[in-house]
Amino acid sequence: MASPRPSLQLDDDRGSVSTSEETLIKEKRKTRTPSFLPESFMLSERNKHRTSNSQVFDDYFLGPRELDKHSKWPMLFRIHGSCLPELVPPLLFVGAWTTGICLFSRHVHDVGIASTLLTVLGFIVALSLSFRSSTAYERYMEGRRAWTTLTMVSQNLARNIWINAVEREESVKDDLLAKVTALNLIVAYAQALKHRLRFEPYTHYHDLRDLVGHLDTFAKEATELEPHRDDDPPTFWESWGDYLAIPMLTSNPRQTIKRARYPLGNLPLEILNHLTVYINSIVAGGCFRANIYQTQALNAVMTLNDIQANTDRILNTPLPLAYAIAISQLTWVYILILPFQLYTTLGMVAIPGTLFAAYMILGFASIGREIENPFGHDVNDLPLDDFCAQLAVDIDIIAAMAPRDAETFVKSEKNQLMHPLSRSGYEMWSESSVEEIRDALKRKSLRTQKSVQTGLRRGAGKGRGEDVTYERLRASGVDVV
Repeated sequence: MASPRPSLQLDDDRGSVSTSEETLIKEKRKTRTPSFLPESFMLSERNKHRTSNSQVFDDYFLGPRELDKHSKWPMLFRIHGSCLPELVPPLLFVGAWTTGICLFSRHVHDVGIASTLLTVLGFIVALSLSFRSSTAYERYMEGRRAWTTLTMVSQNLARNIWINAVEREESVKDDLLAKVTALNLIVAYAQALKHRLRFEPYTHYHDLRDLVGHLDTFAKEATELEPHRDDDPPTFWESWGDYLAIPMLTSNPRQTIKRARYPLGNLPLEILNHLTVYINSIVAGGCFRANIYQTQALNAVMTLNDIQANTDRILNTPLPLAYAIAISQLTWVYILILPFQLYTTLGMVAIPGTLFAAYMILGFASIGREIENPFGHDVNDLPLDDFCAQLAVDIDIIAAMAPRDAETFVKSEKNQLMHPLSRSGYEMWSESSVEEIRDALKRKSLRTQKSVQTGLRRGAGKGRGEDVTYERLRASGVDVV
């Protein structure tokens, strides 16, 4: 068995470190200063699971599609995201089959039949493909809604912990570090759920291992007990089998779970256990000053658990096998008898006509099969890597500059309370009377409504003939526009 990829190795190559280097490392550890990772190890890096030699090929032909990529090519000429590559083998077969039928009918014996069967089967094929496409797209949108809910709940839970959980005077530093740990667990939950939905049950993945390495989980134990997992990249035939959707060559995505020799547990669920333990600890310590904050935090954990159950339902409840087999057989029967019916009226033009019809029929069937599982690595699947990276950025933003006191921004001189009516700050307006402030709010509302009604044209909303109140405001130093 080939050695695992360097990015997936569990050891840190300590055997190759010299004695002098070990001494230097020990000296650095004595200083107990925080160390920082280079940018290449940050969470914003995409989870590239393929070899670097085929990186250019993978970036264009495989997926999921990156949200920040933009193409100026017209839709008619785009290949990235199209189902055309998967249709190359079946279209070659259909082309050879149609050519053989047409040549046999032209030179040996006419085997053309009436188009009555074409009309009857065409309606059934259209109905079945519509059913397949609608059910697949419904699953795709359910997956997107589930991940949107996960993002919203994670942000609310992170903000609730960071803002509403008070740091106690006797343990400010410990409480602060515990809150940072909890926020990291929220990010780790999203990453773990993504890997679980992609049948990647271990913890050695580069975007997950540093977030859950300190947790006692079955997945971590299995990762440590199986240092020689089958983490090799797919072979040449497996890669092309997945790319061309050839059933005989495609790999089974669940084989990693089937080959596991130790219990793998449920990593997202275990992360929620640790997160619940933290919430219980801050509740017991009195960090939440209001009961509603406790309720919101526990409800958020319950919602995250519900999201995992919904995504598991989407993943493990595909279209019933009887439907899938029937639709596949029906479409292929229709395509195979199509040249018999088209040759009578079109002659040799039946070859391109059959290919075009097969492309449309098989294309819709391929799209339905691809988006039926929206959590995989196909081009049209949900970009879960980007979603998780953006969630990590959002939570870091919540924790980066959260104000601890409302006065720091309310009483700022740069706080233009009456914008766009006035450019004066808080200090200037604090010297005005309550009546003047209320009158200013009324004028501000009138100006805003006028701006909306005039379509925000140039010069809209500029006041004319201010009353005595605004003369007094100007006299007192308030800058009224």
